Amino acid sequence: MTLSAATGAAMLVAGCASRSPLPGRSPASAAYRREAANHLYRKYPERIYKGQLPAMLYAIGVLEVELDQGGRVGSTRWLRGPSHAPEVMAEIERLVRAAAPFPSPPGFGRVQYVDTWLWDRSGRFQLDTLTEGQL
Repeated sequence: MTLSAATGAAMLVAGCASRSPLPGRSPASAAYRREAANHLYRKYPERIYKGQLPAMLYAIGVLEVELDQGGRVGSTRWLRGPSHAPEVMAEIERLVRAAAPFPSPPGFGRVQYVDTWLWDRSGRFQLDTLTEGQL
């Protein structure tokens, strides 16, 4: 086998290696996502949009949240932020931090989870995990 053939074979094998899960997509975070969404809904019942959301939403954002073993927010990171509505981004981050402590992630120590925030002009929202859909 020539050097270039060996290099090519090594690159093919390396490309087949399993990749680490996407942020917030591990089995631990998938199981925890619904628990975190329920916690936010219990914390802010007056802010939850009841029923199906309108066809046009004011803002949609995808936020990753990292929690420590005590349910405290370690960090937040926008995977897709509604940059046209910085006030919504700031309010969502405030809501998440003020909702701490979240339920402790059992057996995992720390957990990262991702949810999509569906934001109406009224300032009420639904999380994709628990959404009632859209008109």
